[in-house]
Amino acid sequence: MNSLFQFGFRSFLNPSSLAVNQSRFRIATLIPLQTVAMALNRLSLNLSTHNTTTGGTRKDTSLETNSSEIIVEENDSKVDIQSFKDDPSKIEAMTVQELRMTLRSVGILAKGRKHDLVIALQRFVENQTVGSVIDEVEDYRAQQTERDSNVSPSEGETEAAETKFLTPKKRQSAKSGCNPSRTKKKVSSEVDSSIVKHEHGVELMQKEPWTVLAHKKPQKGWIAYNPRTMRPKPLSKDTKSVKILSWNVNGLRALLKGFSAVELAEREDFDILCLQETKLQEKDVLEIKNSLMDGYHYTYWTCSVSKLGYSGTAIISRIEPISVRYGVGISEHDSEGRLVMVEFESFYLLNVYVPNSGEGLKRLSYRITQWDPSLSNYMKELEKLKPVILTGDLNCAHQEIDIYNPAGNRKSAGFTDEERQSFETSYLEKGFVDTFRQKHPDVVGYTYWGYRHGGRKTNIGWRLDYFLVSGTIAEKVHESYILPDVGGSDHCPIGLVLKL
Repeated sequence: MNSLFQFGFRSFLNPSSLAVNQSRFRIATLIPLQTVAMALNRLSLNLSTHNTTTGGTRKDTSLETNSSEIIVEENDSKVDIQSFKDDPSKIEAMTVQELRMTLRSVGILAKGRKHDLVIALQRFVENQTVGSVIDEVEDYRAQQTERDSNVSPSEGETEAAETKFLTPKKRQSAKSGCNPSRTKKKVSSEVDSSIVKHEHGVELMQKEPWTVLAHKKPQKGWIAYNPRTMRPKPLSKDTKSVKILSWNVNGLRALLKGFSAVELAEREDFDILCLQETKLQEKDVLEIKNSLMDGYHYTYWTCSVSKLGYSGTAIISRIEPISVRYGVGISEHDSEGRLVMVEFESFYLLNVYVPNSGEGLKRLSYRITQWDPSLSNYMKELEKLKPVILTGDLNCAHQEIDIYNPAGNRKSAGFTDEERQSFETSYLEKGFVDTFRQKHPDVVGYTYWGYRHGGRKTNIGWRLDYFLVSGTIAEKVHESYILPDVGGSDHCPIGLVLKL
């Protein structure tokens, strides 16, 4: 296929790199972040401390490139940054007192519960350098201010966060009694700037919160998803393949007011785009599909007829399919426009929006006793003829690695034991493979972040969107990936590249 735009991720606000002359340095007091910022403008950093020995001689210590070897010392206690990188679980095992002392030793004044302190230290270790923590201090302070309001119960967070990070300038302002409303307004502006519009309309995240491991109980070996480093090289042009994108758009009309489907197509050069939760009525389809993209002539839409402006799925393709079907053939399941299937030469592609169990789990029984088995049986019937690819919002975080707060969501729709077991028995035990987990067994990557608590800014999310494939073609999957930098919905797109 001719690539219109080399796919990949644009990097925003790359962290400043610092040069270090020694692998050890002593900090007797909090690092003045204003001084660090001024030094960064000169592309070098010298931290000066005063000896407490007789005569008061001044000792200058400078920093060099190998920041992973930094050891912070304070009052003869040492903090080995590299040891935290090698074993992140050490941070979780620290006491509150140890966490506070460690954060202060690198210039961060931290107050709050243990969880907030752990997140702060994890972010510092992830960034590796003293200089880059300046951005993290400001970013995390803004996030904590936003989280001071109660977090959405759906994410299992019921208490307001208390951790605050103050630079020397802001500590002085606090002492002098500056207007708190003015400070709050500035923080709000910083939060809003974390999403920017690309010039052609695709909404992209300005920073990369998904690259910092965010999980209530991370296990040893888990790492954060970083598409810039984890996506493999593209296949050669002479390798026959297909590239599929899937996205729950949470209302296509609203999305298109500030989004360019053309730009996304140029950036990713996909062959097929699967959409869920379009929320269209049948009368709207013609107008919408004519405003999408040139070159994608084959479009198939299904809308809810039992509840207007609800659910809805679509497949948009530049490859002509052999056949198309809507629904699973059971009227009880097909009135909400939840499934489109297209047949190609080498596989069947099913685009599905699985019913949410809903508030109070009122649809849980329908979901696990009727919908999941019906869809699974339909897939197995198709598989008798050729391999099957299932994609879409499956409304289930299968494992604890797939959700930020597993303990707090045991009774939440999408993470109940019943739904997770149904996912296992309906799909995985029947031979279908979760391609992202196959490619990234220990990677924490989310595809959904709730709007109400700004989860995307802090990467408090769920992995609800999947590509499942028949076991017979699992080894042909070249890439299964997430596009967390694409905004516009509470879900982000996911992608699959399959060799044919």
